Amino acid sequence: MARTVVITGSTSGIGLGIAAGFAKAGENIMLNGFGSEAEIAEAVAALEKLGAASVAYHPADMTKPDEIADLIATAGKTFGGVDILVNNAGIQYVSAIEDFPADKWDRIIAINLTSSYHTIHHAVPLMKKAGSGRIINVVSAHGLVASPFKSAYVAAKHGMMGLTKTVALELAQQSITVNAICPGYVLTPLVERQIPDTAKARGLTEEQVKTDVLLAAQPTKQFVTVEQIAAAALYLASDAASQITGTHISIDGGWTAQ
Repeated sequence: MARTVVITGSTSGIGLGIAAGFAKAGENIMLNGFGSEAEIAEAVAALEKLGAASVAYHPADMTKPDEIADLIATAGKTFGGVDILVNNAGIQYVSAIEDFPADKWDRIIAINLTSSYHTIHHAVPLMKKAGSGRIINVVSAHGLVASPFKSAYVAAKHGMMGLTKTVALELAQQSITVNAICPGYVLTPLVERQIPDTAKARGLTEEQVKTDVLLAAQPTKQFVTVEQIAAAALYLASDAASQITGTHISIDGGWTAQ
């Protein structure tokens, strides 16, 4: 029987890659994120072609608690429950702390951290009712280490690590696991958009940002792929990972080993 996977921020980048992985496994997929009607239709069709049992879409804005609640409720009503929750939605803004706009700080914390409280808050009762579940938080190497000019992002991702551990302990005897995936740099639209800002903040060219800033952190000197992250998510959602909870998998080319 197909399981139901809710993935926030899944209309592009890492989230869509994770959705593709679960689609190939024949699961029900609840997409979420922004995009034009045509872009959403294209993503749904692609996931169905990959083998998803069924694909639905919900446009919940991750800064709006009522919409997040409706996302989870709709998934439950549409598919009969929520078996796997993947908290992936995220945004970035790069600036020195003294210049960091308050509205940017609030939005990053809301989307990158607080939204996961809301999804978990509403999904856990459905998982408890079913007797099992998987919660997978896509964090970042920045949940473990810091980089300059990313104060809000790093704060939010460190918060996600704390949320992961705490909820894992609360649900440890409920057959519900909670884990984090901490990728290094993936050349997604999110990363590509921050390259010009990082170049400006550091006085570098965009190519220097890629080689001397982004990949400088990763000893392998290679970007992580969305397919590698999807594979980790599929593993954490498997029966083989039933005793893995409250921890993280780093996919960062050796970044956090330094």
